[in-house]
Amino acid sequence: MADECAKDRKELTTESGAPVVDNQNSQSAGSDGPLLLQDGHLLEKLARFDRERIPERVVHARGSGAYGHFEVTKDVTAWTKARFLSAVGKRTELFIRFSTVALESGSPDTVRDPRGFALKLYTEDGNYDLVGNNTPIFFIRDPLKFPDFIHSQKRDPYTHVQEPDNAWDFFSLSPEATHQFTWLFGDRGIPKSYRHMDGFGSHTYQWMNAAGEAFWVKYHFKTDQGIECLTSKEAAEIAGNNPNHHHLDLLQSIDKGDFPSWTVSVQLMPLADAVNYRFNPFDLTKVWPFKDYPKHEIGRMVLDRNPDNYFAEVEQSAFNPANFVPGIGPSPDKMLQGRLFSYGDAQRYRLGINHTALPVNRARATEAANYGRDGSMRFDSNGGRVKNYEPNSFNGPAQSNQAQSRPLEMHGMSGAQKATLHREDNDFVQAGSLYRLMTEPEKERLVENIAQGLAAVSCDEIIERSVSHFSQADADYGRRIAERVKALRTSKRGVPA
Repeated sequence: MADECAKDRKELTTESGAPVVDNQNSQSAGSDGPLLLQDGHLLEKLARFDRERIPERVVHARGSGAYGHFEVTKDVTAWTKARFLSAVGKRTELFIRFSTVALESGSPDTVRDPRGFALKLYTEDGNYDLVGNNTPIFFIRDPLKFPDFIHSQKRDPYTHVQEPDNAWDFFSLSPEATHQFTWLFGDRGIPKSYRHMDGFGSHTYQWMNAAGEAFWVKYHFKTDQGIECLTSKEAAEIAGNNPNHHHLDLLQSIDKGDFPSWTVSVQLMPLADAVNYRFNPFDLTKVWPFKDYPKHEIGRMVLDRNPDNYFAEVEQSAFNPANFVPGIGPSPDKMLQGRLFSYGDAQRYRLGINHTALPVNRARATEAANYGRDGSMRFDSNGGRVKNYEPNSFNGPAQSNQAQSRPLEMHGMSGAQKATLHREDNDFVQAGSLYRLMTEPEKERLVENIAQGLAAVSCDEIIERSVSHFSQADADYGRRIAERVKALRTSKRGVPA
């Protein structure tokens, strides 16, 4: 330590590189007089400090990140021509960001909330961003409802706290959320750490092989550390003692060489199956049963390096599910379609139009070549003297003319409309199946977690609608919740339960 401290120090300079003469005393009119406008170092230092905080993410504001790699362990070339998946043993560098969803960056990271699971793979064909969660499903299936859903989870405009009335009112009017609520309020609703949870691409994507054959695909990341979770009581105690628990667990485990890993698998569905499948396979509120489409292992993800600077590499990391590579493309999943726009647009607002050139976001295994120019914070050569239009006669970048994914045949009328109904397009079937898979102690904890939230709701109609959803999923499920809510509300009114 002494040798480290004894090294020659660099000279402190201003932003423009000029030496700073005095960094302890501002320039003033006399030793006790007012400060002088001529003190450029003071003004620059305060102005920079005033602008240190960029707008935090509207959702997923509280997050942690790490670098690592993805290694192919099984031959998948029959299903996709993506080059980073082209050979067993091939490794691709990646960056991952874990996060909570609803509250701001200063909130505890042990709250009951889905966890973001966002990957940026630095492939030879450009960056591939896979933006998912630690749940295979989501609350809604249409992006038009997303702003309203998030507003119901955020701080109330008047009380400025999360209001049970708001969250449960939205749920009671959105039955498609029953499956996700059953997942979220169950034992897996609060992971012990980011290392002890599974991850999912959640959405359905398309893979296309070299022959042009295409498949629908879902991604699964199975934690090699084993799934471990916290009870509501344990999570509350940790939040009070160490609100940075998840963040520090990840940071410290990597620092000491205990590198977390996940086994990566996919479910694959032939394109033709989707039309007549028993429910809409692009509905984000549902899973594909493994008995219909089993998992196929494809690789392993390992995290082995922490970012050197949180702001530069975690806060400024920007993910966009529209960042595909040849061999991988989107599906008609409506939530995915909305996110293809919204994620990139949010980053352009937060970080600026040139955020893709930031070190954590720029391509690494290849070089970006396009005609994007100018804009705020253009910190490279801005293309120099080369032409900034296309097509051109001066050897500028040109289109590949190679299909990235298979085009889909579209038909039907335009306008606001629901997806085509399949015979099992039901908001409650899978929630009920999930409930019945639980052990008796798991069911008791699930019911208690839900009832504690519902009992705080002020409107009887909201409670009745919510209980009705759980009852339609499973009669026993709804009955237990109704009884426990009644007991809690009676007790709070001072009447013996």
